[in-house]
Amino acid sequence: MLVRDAMSTVVLTIGPAHTLRQAAALMSARRVGAAVVLDPDAGGIGILTERDILNSVGLGQNPDTERTHAHTTNDVVFATPSWTLEEAAQAMAHGGFRHLIVLDGGEPVGIVSVRDIIRRWVPARQRRPERLPA
Repeated sequence: MLVRDAMSTVVLTIGPAHTLRQAAALMSARRVGAAVVLDPDAGGIGILTERDILNSVGLGQNPDTERTHAHTTNDVVFATPSWTLEEAAQAMAHGGFRHLIVLDGGEPVGIVSVRDIIRRWVPARQRRPERLPA
């Protein structure tokens, strides 16, 4: 199975001047865990994840004044739609991250997450947790 079969094609793009609160609101509204940060001044494409926002808030930083550029990962590993899910999972495990931006022709066309991969690897009927007796 390939990345194109599992990736989300909902790609939220934001700029480096967005506040973390704005980024969190946009991510929440679209029900995504990561946003692509387009910053031509910093050299292109980065990623901001829910964990980046959580870490900032956990440090006591103000999400209304903190800008995404200060929390964006710019050293990004990119996938292509033709990668296998195994290749994507290996890249995530090796790099210690949970999202990959998928590029096609240098443009972001999707994001694949650990959750996306698990959903493809485990049939729906097996994903439902068994209820323990009360």
